[in-house]
Amino acid sequence: MPRSGGSYSTSDLSRKSGDIIAEALRHPVTITQRNKPRLVLLNIDDYERLMRQSDARTVGMLETMPRELFDEFQAAVDAYAETDEASR
Repeated sequence: MPRSGGSYSTSDLSRKSGDIIAEALRHPVTITQRNKPRLVLLNIDDYERLMRQSDARTVGMLETMPRELFDEFQAAVDAYAETDEASR
């Protein structure tokens, strides 16, 4: 039933939603529209895992930035400021 390994058109979704949902419970399924991927159906466990991973992002602050990286950042800001002032 799958087209190219778990990919279905929106028309397929209308006609065969039960089968496609059953497959999406086993692994992610791509839904295409006009032959372009538009949606992905996936089970709740996979969705929650992805959401947990995205929440693991950290915020950096200048105070916690490694000195070498801070110096590089400062040099880039200074160079930009000098170029901006020269163009005025």
